[in-house]
Amino acid sequence: MAAQFDYVLVGGGLQSALIALALHAEGSSASVALVEKSARLGGNHTWCFHAGDISSAASAWIAPLICNRWPGYRVRFHGRERCIERGYAAITSERLDRVIHDVLSAKEGGRLFQSAAAKSIGPNRVELEDGTSLEGKVVIDARGPGSGSNGRAGYQKFVGLELDLAQPHRVDLPILMDATVEQTDGFRFLYTLPLSPQRLLVEDTYFSNDPELEREALRAGILDHVAANGLQVKRIVREEEGLLPMPWAGEFQLPHTGPLVAGYRGGFFHPGTGYSLPVAARLAEVVASCAPEELFGKALWDFARAHERQASFCRFLNSMLFRWYPPHERWHVFKRFYGLSVETIERFYALRLRPIDRGRLLMGRPPRGFSPRYRLARGVQ
Repeated sequence: MAAQFDYVLVGGGLQSALIALALHAEGSSASVALVEKSARLGGNHTWCFHAGDISSAASAWIAPLICNRWPGYRVRFHGRERCIERGYAAITSERLDRVIHDVLSAKEGGRLFQSAAAKSIGPNRVELEDGTSLEGKVVIDARGPGSGSNGRAGYQKFVGLELDLAQPHRVDLPILMDATVEQTDGFRFLYTLPLSPQRLLVEDTYFSNDPELEREALRAGILDHVAANGLQVKRIVREEEGLLPMPWAGEFQLPHTGPLVAGYRGGFFHPGTGYSLPVAARLAEVVASCAPEELFGKALWDFARAHERQASFCRFLNSMLFRWYPPHERWHVFKRFYGLSVETIERFYALRLRPIDRGRLLMGRPPRGFSPRYRLARGVQ
């Protein structure tokens, strides 16, 4: 006999966590099963987002996940430094694991299946490798990115070190992009989060055509950068890495029947940044607003169509970035972007671009490095 639930969420990452929280916030009596192949939810990640990325309602139920908040952030380029006075926040895997455990254990009909991989996923049934069968009115597959990009994507890739320092670092705000570093392997920047007075998360990040990570070299480079700023590392608390797709082509499949493929696997992410939280939060709100038997209806379709209109424009921007600019010149694109209005920057990250924002992103003289010769030399289609 299969265990019966209203929702079966496959994959214990950010998307499933946000759906569970949204259902909880709605006061839903629906029963929820969450399946995760690992022993801990959320993997080993830090998710960050801008205050404008999510609705005020979502802000309330996402709040328990947040470990750090800042009133703004900085960016640095040769010839341009700027402080953007908009809220910024961070979520850790450790906090996500703890919060979702508490939510599901407190919920009647909540069930967590950990160290349990899905063998097969159907519209209303999930078979686990240990033989357990789960049935749901709605099955949501949020297991992360699928395999392969068919050569039609760039990547945001990074290695990050969380560092415990011997002295205060005096970094007051996150530095989202420090692109004053040597430009190698695409657009390169250092990303820094001040987690406490003596703790920093520093990530060496690339927008690259190549998905490979030179882990040892990146670790050493981060430590050299910290030392060059006069800081002594007591210990490396944690290490993380990421490989986020930035597609310039592809088709988004509108969901018409189950299982609902969500998160990266379903195309519900921001193609222009590789990040998923803003779109994942909106999808969670849609799921929580519908009865499970009514999910595949107008609200979901309208949301998916609106998302695809935004995503298709950002795929076009990716096409320009990765196919028209030599790797060492791509930083000029982002230097220009951070000269735009705060409102346009905010709506870009939130994936809520208006026609006027699209015009501001595209009009005027292209940033330095725009090269039809580069595109022709690569022979890309």
